[in-house]
Amino acid sequence: MARFIFITGGVVSSLGKGLMAASLAALLQARGYKVRIRKFDPYLNVDPGTMSPYQHGEVYVTDDGAETDLDLGHYERFTGVSARQADNITSGRIYRDIITRERRGDYLGATVQVIPHVTDAIKEFAQADTDGLDFVLCEIGGTVGDIEGLPFIEALRQLRNELGREGTCSIHVTLVPYVAAAGELKTKPTQHSVRELTSLGVQPDLLLCRCEHPLPENERNKIALFCNVRKEAVIPALDASSIYAVPLQYHAEGLDAEVLHHFGLSTPTPDLARWDDIVDRFHNPEGEVTIGVVGKYVGLPDAYKSLNEALAHGGMANRVKVNIRWIDAEAFEAGDDEIVSRLEPMDGILVPGGFGVRGTEGKIASVRFARERNVPFFGICLGMQMACIEAARNTAGIAAASSTEFGPTDEPVVGIITEWMSPEGLQQRGADTDLGGTMRLGAYEARLAGNSHVSALYGGATTISERHRHRYEVNGAYRDRLEAGGLVFSGMSPDGLLPEIVERPDHPWFVGVQFHPELKSRPFDPHPLFAGFIAAALQQARLV
Repeated sequence: MARFIFITGGVVSSLGKGLMAASLAALLQARGYKVRIRKFDPYLNVDPGTMSPYQHGEVYVTDDGAETDLDLGHYERFTGVSARQADNITSGRIYRDIITRERRGDYLGATVQVIPHVTDAIKEFAQADTDGLDFVLCEIGGTVGDIEGLPFIEALRQLRNELGREGTCSIHVTLVPYVAAAGELKTKPTQHSVRELTSLGVQPDLLLCRCEHPLPENERNKIALFCNVRKEAVIPALDASSIYAVPLQYHAEGLDAEVLHHFGLSTPTPDLARWDDIVDRFHNPEGEVTIGVVGKYVGLPDAYKSLNEALAHGGMANRVKVNIRWIDAEAFEAGDDEIVSRLEPMDGILVPGGFGVRGTEGKIASVRFARERNVPFFGICLGMQMACIEAARNTAGIAAASSTEFGPTDEPVVGIITEWMSPEGLQQRGADTDLGGTMRLGAYEARLAGNSHVSALYGGATTISERHRHRYEVNGAYRDRLEAGGLVFSGMSPDGLLPEIVERPDHPWFVGVQFHPELKSRPFDPHPLFAGFIAAALQQARLV
């Protein structure tokens, strides 16, 4: 039977609960246990699909097409366990489903209430599909005391009563701030946070204390005494040199051993060799490259979280440090001088995904710079579409080439996708459909040309599966004219209708993909496209 580990946060937000959950899961894996991680999000959106990247960061997409919280990216990258729709739930989805059932009459006239109906739905989500697992880690978003999170804490309380101490463990992540004027760490915020959680009926079993300075023994004893936990269950969590050092750091502090002690389980010696290798590659590079990422949400790096990590993985694969320069695409709409001064020092140029017209002309200008200067170029989703529009305008003689996403156009090189085949059958969409959940989402196959550059990067594969999240596609009717200008369509959907990959055989490294390869990259298994892109950038750096 699966054991449940509930992770809550207190004092302030952004303490790294998701990273903590991913690290603990990786450590339990290293000891031979089977794990799965789930995220409870208290906000009322059904999913983050329509939320601004500036509000929420990136939207992480699973193989089965769920638009989820970015923490699921941490879960996948650290454990290698592919997330699913069933691993992320929001208050919005719970309330939507309950109200739908109420309107159908499923409750037989009963008064529908937060307790038991909402809390029962949360408990059902937590316990669904857990056969064969040793541990299910459940991260509750937000901070203890948030009004929207109360039903989740109540569900946690009920589950602990129903499953018992031997079946559940509560970990509370708190902040122990350093007050410079006093020259000491302060434990009072942690005490108040635990008191708040306890007042809701949940006594934490372990405390993970985020702090900027080492936690003195007397302060650790004080926290244990006032928060009613064992001293060994107060785990210091200092800032790490990189996120990939966190599992080793938490292991050194005894987090995984203390969790197993709580459950009365044996503590087999963990195999942490791959984490040692990852940290060594990250901290001991044998070279470096600089990548210019020309995007529209560069003011918030979390908007490109998976992309940032995938570039780091590409660096690990080549044992080089990757310096990322975030460049606002709108800056390039001021003129050519700005483009040259900002992009000339780059060893590689990457144009990521995005939505809307803002900054697109700057992205097109970046593609042209990379093509004409023979700088390694990688276009992802909208980046591929911009590469096709750039090719249409400047190598195929279609001066008015554009996308219908940006407004009416006589030359729709990119247009809204109205139908496609999915594992569930024919999918159809229109320009007037809802924005949420109506894109081409999740894993789809692509067929690669046998003699293509991308086929070689994928180890000679002719069929691949990658994750998508987009509403617009490159118009296949323009394929012949674009290929006449040197842009080759080297990957297509299995039915041959939807362009998936383009490349330029006459360029050192020029690849555009409609999907999001960054979502499947892992530190111990870097995505081949990112490994290849960084290798090309390293070659470029050596030529300069």
